[in-house]
Amino acid sequence: LGLLTINGLVAADSLLIPVQAEYYALEGLGQLMQTISMVRESIKPELEIMGAAITMFDPRTKLSKQVLEELYRHFPGKIFRSVIPRSVRLAEAPSFGRSILHYDPGSKAAKAYERLAKEFLLREEQR
Repeated sequence: LGLLTINGLVAADSLLIPVQAEYYALEGLGQLMQTISMVRESIKPELEIMGAAITMFDPRTKLSKQVLEELYRHFPGKIFRSVIPRSVRLAEAPSFGRSILHYDPGSKAAKAYERLAKEFLLREEQR
């Protein structure tokens, strides 16, 4: 991970880590955790992981379910309950220069992001 990532970690008070429900995302998460440990040890010991959010989750696939189980096992209490589903509308939104909340506010993905935001704010208040 590069200098911009490290600068972002140093500037942050807490982290919300998005994790795609895919195999390589778990490997990338391992690298990110090493970088976070390095930042904590050398620069910012108070850096807190607020939690990880599962994105691109497809309940029809075994892989998505396995990734979710792995995350719950390795990060107990740190996985947000709000899971962002895989969605064509969500994938389309950026091509129109809009967030999913503006592009299709009634979609499952938009509702999931709203739940995630509320859950994050609740955790932030409880800190």
